Amino acid sequence: MAAGVLFRGEDDRVLLVEPSYKPNWELPGGVVEANEAPWVAAARELKEELGAERPIGRLLLVDHVHAYDGRLEGMIFVFDGGVVTEADLAAFTFPDGEILSVGLYSLADVRARVKPLLADRLTAALAAVHEGTTALCEHGVRVA
Repeated sequence: MAAGVLFRGEDDRVLLVEPSYKPNWELPGGVVEANEAPWVAAARELKEELGAERPIGRLLLVDHVHAYDGRLEGMIFVFDGGVVTEADLAAFTFPDGEILSVGLYSLADVRARVKPLLADRLTAALAAVHEGTTALCEHGVRVA
């Protein structure tokens, strides 16, 4: 399992983090540890990656990811982090060196920075924000 947090600007650009250990950008978040709830993992990852203690909002998306590239199937949870400003971005720190930078990107710009699976997931999560729903996805494709 993994859990992430969707932050967005007032103009619907989404926040991505630039990892130091791989070329593609990501949503803030990471792997859920043993005996850890996904929302607890999301909060922990925000602290580790961005030096931020922020409230975790409602569940926006659950994605059942099929086995691929030698990975087992998994479940991804995306929670609402709310709206962030440029001042919020400037206040983020990168305490463990895992993250190099953050930025807000339009969905079109997101596709150039992330894997297609994540781009699809972010599109569904952003739609769920506006609809007030929770999106259910299978391998990034919205099913409900």
